Amino acid sequence: MYSMTGPSAAPSDGPPEIPEAQPLTGLRAAARRFLTRGTAEPEDERGSSTSADGASVSSRSVVPPDSQVPRLLQQAAAWSWRLLLTGLVIYITFRLAVFLRLVVLPFIAAMLLSALLQPLYARLRKTGMAPLLATWCVFLLAIILIAGAITLFADRVSADYSTLAAEIQRTAGEVQHSLAGPPFRLNAVKLHQYYNDLVKYMSQHKGQIAGTILAGGRYAIEFLAGLVLMLFITFFLIKDGARIWWFLIRRLPPEARRRVSGAGDNAWKALVNYVRGTCVVAAIHALFLGLALWLLGVPLLVPLIVLVFIASFLPIIGILVVGALAILIALATKGWVAAVILLAVLILEDQIEAHLLQPLVVGRIVKLHPLAIILVLAVGAVIAGIPGAIVAVPLAAVITYAWPALRSPDGGGGG
Repeated sequence: MYSMTGPSAAPSDGPPEIPEAQPLTGLRAAARRFLTRGTAEPEDERGSSTSADGASVSSRSVVPPDSQVPRLLQQAAAWSWRLLLTGLVIYITFRLAVFLRLVVLPFIAAMLLSALLQPLYARLRKTGMAPLLATWCVFLLAIILIAGAITLFADRVSADYSTLAAEIQRTAGEVQHSLAGPPFRLNAVKLHQYYNDLVKYMSQHKGQIAGTILAGGRYAIEFLAGLVLMLFITFFLIKDGARIWWFLIRRLPPEARRRVSGAGDNAWKALVNYVRGTCVVAAIHALFLGLALWLLGVPLLVPLIVLVFIASFLPIIGILVVGALAILIALATKGWVAAVILLAVLILEDQIEAHLLQPLVVGRIVKLHPLAIILVLAVGAVIAGIPGAIVAVPLAAVITYAWPALRSPDGGGGG
């Protein structure tokens, strides 16, 4: 008998073969999947896995851990670590600047002095004067003004010292006489005892007093060294400032170089305008306070006027510090009535500066809102003390002018 098993037939001697049942194939596949359950199976793009026999097996899609966190929390975390890193960089930069203050502070002062002298240099250049000659004219004028102010300050302190000592001795006698009368009723013996206690305290703490004097001498040496370095930097900033700036940005890509160049121009204009406005405010302070001191007959008139002008570059705070010194001198030489009058003048000047001069003069020139000026001063003073308060407003003005130019495609749009 022949058995037909396909397209061709072959003789068969034995019993016919029985084909394997289909359910066995399914059982083998299930067993194979059970044995290979712990192994990783390749997944296709639709999240299904392919078994060893080629059958496509669906598997549970793996959920990323980040998808279980709310999107708002993800954004907050991303901003947080970036802000922390930025704050760390700023803090390290600030600590480095404090460590290098003998270089950083003269450089800042040189930038401000160069911004003050730059308009005069530009006018001399427009008249056809050579760059080097114009630089020397402006630089020598600055040296004459600074040296003249220092010489006048020292000369008037030396000349008025005898008058100051006599006025203090006379005022001390008046104070002692007033304390001996009503309502204090302090006798001369107690007052003399207080004087002896003060002398004894000073003799016991002679080492501390000597250390303070030595520290003052060290600060004086640092001041002179910083003054020389400031003048040196100022000369080259006036003469080669444009070339130095071009050297710093020349290797940038063309697009970035155009934007940075425009930002630098706008920032320099803002700094020049700020220094000009601050000089106007300082002159107003020196004029009114000098007039009050002259009317009251307080000694050290010229030194106090010079200090008021310099302290005006520290907005609001500077006039308070120098004003306190002037009040003490007025109290020691002219009595409490003159001190109270001068205190009233200083309070009035402080209010005028805070609400009129700084916002309207400086704020209008550098185009900053009055509230922004007050807040920037406060933040700068809290972060870096007196140096921070000095550079806070010009730094804010520079950033305000430079930032639009950095974002503008054509490198303009700031000033």
